Amino acid sequence: MGELDAFTGVIDYPMYVVTAAAGDEQAGCLVGFASQCSIDPPRFMVWLSKANRTYRIARQASHLAVHALRKNQKGTAALFGKQTGDDLDKFERIAWRRPAHGTAPVLEDAGAWFVGRIEELLDGGDHVGFLLSPVAEGPAGPARPALLFFSDVQDFTPGHPA
Repeated sequence: MGELDAFTGVIDYPMYVVTAAAGDEQAGCLVGFASQCSIDPPRFMVWLSKANRTYRIARQASHLAVHALRKNQKGTAALFGKQTGDDLDKFERIAWRRPAHGTAPVLEDAGAWFVGRIEELLDGGDHVGFLLSPVAEGPAGPARPALLFFSDVQDFTPGHPA
């Protein structure tokens, strides 16, 4: 066991789909390492695996889109978590749009989303943190949706290793 396994083994965190676009390429992946990290100014940190195609596209991007998934979106989580964009175009299999304010694709059916301008990168080891400053967000729904958590997808075999 690793040095943090006892601690991280009890944490059940929300899962997100993060999307990026640069030039004529776009990518997206399932992410569990993400959190709001400042209230004023508002900031959100997303950690992407260096082994991931989304990371390679995000390094060239100006913005990322972060999507909170509803509990019933395990299929979307599987598409972005079990598949790799190296082998297939995930965006052919899901409804999405490119908002006028940014370049990152926004998934039409997300429980909630925001687009953030990339402010800084932080190398954390096998993942790199992207510090985001929100520039747009999806409209609030009528109620807070039940979100998809790590425990809902822990049986997935990822498209890439960490």
